[in-house]
Amino acid sequence: MIYEYKVVPAPKRAEKVKGLKTTEDRYAHALQELMNQQGRDGWEYQRAETLPVEERSGFRSKGMVEQHMLVFRREKKAVDATVTASQTAVPTQPVLTTAPKTPAPTEPTVAAQ
Repeated sequence: MIYEYKVVPAPKRAEKVKGLKTTEDRYAHALQELMNQQGRDGWEYQRAETLPVEERSGFRSKGMVEQHMLVFRREKKAVDATVTASQTAVPTQPVLTTAPKTPAPTEPTVAAQ
């Protein structure tokens, strides 16, 4: 089986939702909505990753920050995984083409003075 992967940033904040009072509940709802949307598009949740990323923190300085990412995968479709025969078709016999024979144009010579 061949899979393709999709990595998306985890939500950074939780939006207000009617009936949800705590930050934890709001964040869980935001994460649930993101994961359900990916699932509707055929993506299966795999894991969450925290990765270091170099970030510019001033004119010349750089610092390291952590990014929280969500990893999804889905099975690659057979059409994408295999190349169609028309894309790999090679002629079995050489194709000969001939251009009409026309004399090359001659340029008039200019005498140097």
